[in-house]
Amino acid sequence: MRAVDIIINKRNKHELTQEEIQFFIDGYTKDEIPDYQASAFAMATLLNGMTNKETTDLTLAMANSGEVLDLSSVVPIAVDKHSTGGVGDKTTLVVEPTVAACGLPVGKMSGRSLGFSGGTLDKLESIPGFKTNLTTDEFISQLKSIGLVLTGQTADLAPADGKFYALRDVTGTVQSIPLIASSVMSKKIAAGAQAIVLDVKIGRGAFMKSLEEGRALAELMVSIAKLAGRKAIALLSDMNQPLGDAVGNSLELKEAVQTLHGDGPEDFFEHCLVVAGHMLAIAGITENDNIGQKVARDAILDGRAWDRFRELVKTQGGDVRYIDDPGLLPKSNLVEDYLSPRSGYLAKIDAQIVGETAVLLGAGRSNKEDSIDHSVGVVVHNKVGDYVNTGDSLFNIHSNQTVLLRQAKLKLAEALEWSEQPVSPLPLFYGVIQ
Repeated sequence: MRAVDIIINKRNKHELTQEEIQFFIDGYTKDEIPDYQASAFAMATLLNGMTNKETTDLTLAMANSGEVLDLSSVVPIAVDKHSTGGVGDKTTLVVEPTVAACGLPVGKMSGRSLGFSGGTLDKLESIPGFKTNLTTDEFISQLKSIGLVLTGQTADLAPADGKFYALRDVTGTVQSIPLIASSVMSKKIAAGAQAIVLDVKIGRGAFMKSLEEGRALAELMVSIAKLAGRKAIALLSDMNQPLGDAVGNSLELKEAVQTLHGDGPEDFFEHCLVVAGHMLAIAGITENDNIGQKVARDAILDGRAWDRFRELVKTQGGDVRYIDDPGLLPKSNLVEDYLSPRSGYLAKIDAQIVGETAVLLGAGRSNKEDSIDHSVGVVVHNKVGDYVNTGDSLFNIHSNQTVLLRQAKLKLAEALEWSEQPVSPLPLFYGVIQ
C-alpha cells in the first residue's frame, strides 16, 4: 500500500477503505508520510468529500493514533464542549469555569487559531506563565483535584489530529466537513469525553457559511458520537457578525473576565448561558437546559464562576494579577477609532472580514510557524440592526504598526452594509441537533 495511491483514489472520488485510512494516518503520525502528501490528501478530501463511514473511520484512526483516556475513575461523567470556530468566540473561557462552579467537572483540550478564527490557547497565553501544554498525567491529576482543566492537545492524545490541525490552517482545507468532524470528534474521544456539546457556527465568520452546511456537519458529528458510544448534542449558532465585541487575544480575554463578573456584552453573555445550560443538562446536573441556564446565570452573578476561573489560572501557573487587573494584559501601542462615514441602520457587520482584519494586525497566523501578537485586534461597537449616526465610533483598532492600522481601516470599511430602513437583529441560534 502506498500513500500516493490513497491520494489518487480520493482524488478520483473513490470511497477509501478502513485499511487505507488507517495506513495513511499511521504513516503520517510516524512521519513516514510527509506534509506535502498529507496536504494533497486534505485537499482531495475537501474537494470530493467523504462518506459517513469514511469520516467515522478517519475519526477513530486519529483518536487511536495515541492514548485514549478513560476518565470514569476520575469524574462521574466527563462532559466537554467544542466550537467549530468563529470570530470573537471566547465562550470556553466563560462556560468552562461556570459549569465547574455548578458541580460539573470539565477537562478540555482546546486549539489555536485557524484562519480568521481565533484560538482559545492563544487567548490564555496572554496571561504570563499560563501553561497550555499539560501532560496527560497532569491533565488527569488536575481534573481530579480541582475539577477543571483547560489545556492544549497533548502529544499523547490524537497526535495525528495535532499534525493535521496545523496543516489545514495553511493549506486552505479548514472548511472540509469531514476534516472538521474528524478533528473535533477524535480529540473528544481521545480525551475521554462521554458527553459532548457541540457549538456549530454558521455564517460569514464561520467555516460553515450556510445553515445547510452547518446542519450537515452537526448531524455528522452527532452520528460519529453515537457510533463511538458517546452522547452528543449540537447547537447551530450564528456567526454572521462577531460574537461579543472584542476580536483579538488579550482583548477577548478582558471581555471574558468582564462577563465572568456579570458585565459582558449581552449577546455573548446569553450565548454562554445557553451552552452552559446544555452541558449541565446532558450531564444530568439539571433536569433540562432551561433550568441549566438559570443555574449557570446564578453561578456567574454570585461570583462562583469567577472564583473557579481564577483557580484555573493559578493552578496552571498563570499570574492571577493579570486577570484581577486586566489593564496589565498586553496592550498595543496604537489605538484608533474607525468613525462612521454616514448615518443609517447596520445591515451587515461581516464577521469574516473583521476576523481577517485581526489576523492582518497580527492576532492570528498566516503560516504554521507564525507567532501571535496578543495585544492587537478590533473592538466592535455595534450589532446588526443598530442605528448609527455619522461620526459615531464603529470600531476601535488596536495595532502596533501604523501601516497595518491604515490597512485595517480600509479592510473594515468592506465589512459594513447599510440600510435606510430598520433591520432585524440576527438570532443567536438557529436550532439544536440531538
